[in-house]
Amino acid sequence: MNDSSAQYKMKGSIVEDVIQSKVLKKNKIGLNITRKIKTYIPPGYSSSKKTYPVVYYLHSLFEHIDRVVSDQKTPEIIDKSIMSNASKGFIFVVADFSSPTVGSLYENSETSGLWLDFISKELVPFIDQKYRTISDKNSRAVIGHFMGGRGALKVAMEYPEMFSVVYALHPVATGSGYLPRVSLGVDWEKIHQAKSFEEVGEDIRTKIFTSVCQAFLPNTNRAPLYCNFLFEKDENGQLQLHPNNVRKEQKEFHLDERLDDYAENLRSLKAIAFDWARFDQTQAHVISNRRFSKKLMDLNVDHQGDEFVGDPWNKYWGDDGRIATRVLPFLNEHLSF
Repeated sequence: MNDSSAQYKMKGSIVEDVIQSKVLKKNKIGLNITRKIKTYIPPGYSSSKKTYPVVYYLHSLFEHIDRVVSDQKTPEIIDKSIMSNASKGFIFVVADFSSPTVGSLYENSETSGLWLDFISKELVPFIDQKYRTISDKNSRAVIGHFMGGRGALKVAMEYPEMFSVVYALHPVATGSGYLPRVSLGVDWEKIHQAKSFEEVGEDIRTKIFTSVCQAFLPNTNRAPLYCNFLFEKDENGQLQLHPNNVRKEQKEFHLDERLDDYAENLRSLKAIAFDWARFDQTQAHVISNRRFSKKLMDLNVDHQGDEFVGDPWNKYWGDDGRIATRVLPFLNEHLSF
């Protein structure tokens, strides 16, 4: 066998699947219930009867599965790790968590979708049924980037009976940082005037916090955005901070607010890791991750927390990125093969 054919044999393959979701029918934002999935199958899968661990990847806001699979060439990174014997073979699943708004915030909301139910009740069972997986929590990991990093931690907190390993790449919303909600620079007047999500405008932060309200302050009786807001109008029609809504949103959105409730779940996991880039332009993300790590320590939750020199969008992909040098070795060490 020549070198080129040997190299070909060491490449995995991508299989495209579709789920017709039932749980995502319950929403008010027009979710497409046809959810695409791209699954990386490791080299040797088709010629063996082996079973494999599964790693689920949760993408961030405004992203699509093609960015992870094609643009960032994640399958090629996994291939090289397996070819160099740095990693054993595993199945890698990237599902579509996009939406007509900004994408999933990885929550259960009657307004923006029952995303946690989709993962636990539909996605994982579908993969276990179709592929030769090791359908045990010790052989199942969840990872994600940015908002998907928040999602990975949230999924691990909620479902320790299903996942035992988690790695979050620069997760956001791990805590409140240092900015109060009055200082976010969100155009609440425009949000209140909007007759649809499109009319919220193009400002990224305003779009995101509209989606945050839909996710964590859902109100299916309040058209057209079907949620309550952090700022509400008083009897004179003036916008005022609504402290009860603020605290409800923070308690649901910020992971550190629920750590006391989920500490036992987290202590039952095999391995927890997350990292964050020091030079995120939103320094609240950096501060929140430092504090999140500290609170985990105070709750005796064993974990790896790593701050590195970079920003949230570099040093992750590529042959020398953190997925290749940190995440894959972490998974190889802690997953049961």
